[in-house]
Amino acid sequence: MSERAAPFHCPYCGDEDLRPHEQGHGAWECGSCNRAFQLKFLGLLARGLQRADNGGDDRI
Repeated sequence: MSERAAPFHCPYCGDEDLRPHEQGHGAWECGSCNRAFQLKFLGLLARGLQRADNGGDDRI
């Protein structure tokens, strides 16, 4: 597993012109919309992923 994960798209404009921001770990800047943002992993949810499993039958 990689030590750091990089975002693929800006969360504001959706463009891919991203580069690390000088503020530090997890900070990124978008060259397209000129915004800076920070990403942070909060952790895993205790309940996990909840899905409605109907066995592939989409009928109601």
